[in-house]
Amino acid sequence: MITTHPELTADQIEALGKELDAIRQEVVADLGQRDADYIRNIIDVQRKLEVAGRAFLWAGIIPPFWLAGVASLGAAKILDNMEIGHNVMHGQYDWMQDPELTSKNFEWDNTISSDSWRYTHNYVHHTYTNIVGKDHDASGYGVMRMTEETPWHPVWLLNPVFAILLQSFFQWGTALQEAEAEKVIRGEKSFADARESFGRALDKGRKQALKDYLIFPALSGPFFPVTFAGNVAANFIRNIWSSAVIFNGHFPANVQEFSIEETENESKGAWYYRQILGSANFHGGRLMHIMSGNLSFQIEHHLFPDVPAHRYAEMSPKVQEVCAKYGLPYNTGSFLGQFGSVYKKIFRLALPDGRKAKAQKAELAKASSNVRELVAA
Repeated sequence: MITTHPELTADQIEALGKELDAIRQEVVADLGQRDADYIRNIIDVQRKLEVAGRAFLWAGIIPPFWLAGVASLGAAKILDNMEIGHNVMHGQYDWMQDPELTSKNFEWDNTISSDSWRYTHNYVHHTYTNIVGKDHDASGYGVMRMTEETPWHPVWLLNPVFAILLQSFFQWGTALQEAEAEKVIRGEKSFADARESFGRALDKGRKQALKDYLIFPALSGPFFPVTFAGNVAANFIRNIWSSAVIFNGHFPANVQEFSIEETENESKGAWYYRQILGSANFHGGRLMHIMSGNLSFQIEHHLFPDVPAHRYAEMSPKVQEVCAKYGLPYNTGSFLGQFGSVYKKIFRLALPDGRKAKAQKAELAKASSNVRELVAA
């Protein structure tokens, strides 16, 4: 539900923006060899894990080898998607001028094409973070009810089932995000308008399916079924982990939503303000941060999406100081604590809204109407 946000004056919001700009500039000015070494070392580890994983799976008729293959390949896919692909495509390493690490050139081991991802994620989600009616992620990717602004319907009794299915097939769900398939199903968008998006999803999805479920299993000869099952398991691990990380950064308790009206003509400082209130972090050790693509620092990522993500840990204390100075919440907690609050929300929103919630929605609708009148005046 769209909430009442901490009140700051226009001058405070602009001052907030300048302080966060300064934090970003300090890190950008320091980028250099250690950042280049970091991402190249991660790529080296990812490639070795993938080679090891596929080699183990070819000997997967022996159970320990199969388990080692699934674990290695699953880890390789997670690193490719989270710490490498996601971050490279944000332009975090464009300053290196390395063709392999340039955001516009990069393609990843995922069913959503890099072009579609850069549009749906880098542009739409990061521009309109948690604006109800604009941010497709905030609305539950069109398959979950994650805000009370989505009218309740008996189909939402299956909200927890939809959430589990989305997590299990997460790469396929994101592949269809650009097409907004749910709107096509409801008749709100024509198939003709979505044809190009569906075409990109089909083309990339076909290539991924051939690679994981036909070509590599075929190379194992008579052990095709065993290798096939290993690839299915590795993709499942990647899907569950990456979706859990993303859920923890966007849906936990106290993550706030915004209306279109209150975010019209917002300044850079107001954009920063929205990113802080609309994101959440979770605690963890160095391995946790690496395997999550450093999206364990989702607040910092939303504030500084084009800064190398491994720098977020050192930026976090400074961001917390700024939040404390301006009385803004810094939403963080344990991985399981945040994930538990996400599923608590999923189960709660599966049920019809109570009277209190309906009354709050009516008050917010009235407030939004007043904002529109002020803007028009």
